[in-house]
Amino acid sequence: MSQALAARVEIHLGALDLAVDLDAGANELVVLVGPNGAGKSTLLRALAGLTPIDAGEVRVDGQVLDDPATGVFVPPERRPVSLMFQDGLLFRHLSALDNVAFGLRAHGMRKADANARARLLLERLGLTSYTHAKPHALSGGQAQRVALARALAVEPRALLLDEPLAALDARTRIDVRRMLREQLAAFDGARVLVTHDPLEALTLADRIVVIERGRVVQSGTPDEIRRHPRSPYVAALLGVNLLAGRLAGDGRLVLERGGELLVTADGVGDVVAIIDPNAVTLFRTRPEGSARNCWRAVVHDVDRAPDRVRVHFAEPFALVADVTPGAQAELSLAPGTEVWCAVKATAIEVHER
Repeated sequence: MSQALAARVEIHLGALDLAVDLDAGANELVVLVGPNGAGKSTLLRALAGLTPIDAGEVRVDGQVLDDPATGVFVPPERRPVSLMFQDGLLFRHLSALDNVAFGLRAHGMRKADANARARLLLERLGLTSYTHAKPHALSGGQAQRVALARALAVEPRALLLDEPLAALDARTRIDVRRMLREQLAAFDGARVLVTHDPLEALTLADRIVVIERGRVVQSGTPDEIRRHPRSPYVAALLGVNLLAGRLAGDGRLVLERGGELLVTADGVGDVVAIIDPNAVTLFRTRPEGSARNCWRAVVHDVDRAPDRVRVHFAEPFALVADVTPGAQAELSLAPGTEVWCAVKATAIEVHER
């Protein structure tokens, strides 16, 4: 995969000491996660040219946009980069159409051509009837759609998104996440998204990059990060079981990769289920009790930490369970050990896709 975006960024700003190497291939979505103050948003602003870097280099499609050592600095408005903020930052005095067309007009495109492209983007995002609406007349989800259309209008080669769903309520977030997934899939440049939401990170990312204290501490696919977290923060944020499937309408969740679970969610449709590894209980013989989900599985791998043991299963579906070192010894957990797994239906969170 060719690198549409390649950056080495060093910034010393107050208490922040940021030194990060980041790349993103064409058609790749890289999701940045990390604690507050880790430097994620500052990194995006540096890539966009809004925060100067002290050392390093920023390249997009091989073009140097920033290199303090050689004095190269391409201003934000001339970079093939779009940055979408958490709250959209729409121009409040402009209509949706004029907001989307603004960047095109600033780049010298004729008003008629800019408006035509803006209308196409608004139509693509389901906003045809809001063409002339001002930001105050838009819902939070509609405003974020306009902001995304504005970011896409200038046809950037790198699209940067800083917590684009964070300000939305839960119901709106589901709809906008679905729209965002569709639009990002159609975008052929590099995509970098910052989020604090593990569901967004695990369902949207091609690759997750974890930043802590201004440094990259881990990088990999969502499954790699989830199965082998390298820090307590990563384990707490992404150390969950994420299972895709479809609700069958009778409390059954039929999983995409085989098997099914009983859940408390109603309705029919595509969903993802989240199971905390601590909610998975292991037994040597079939248990008796209130757990509505119980199945036999063979231990695939075991990771040991001082305070817990993470047990990996590959069949009947990929799953991890956290147990104490004492429980591991009692159950003789090791690759090849056959056990029974149990999860209460009430311990399974179900989210629409």
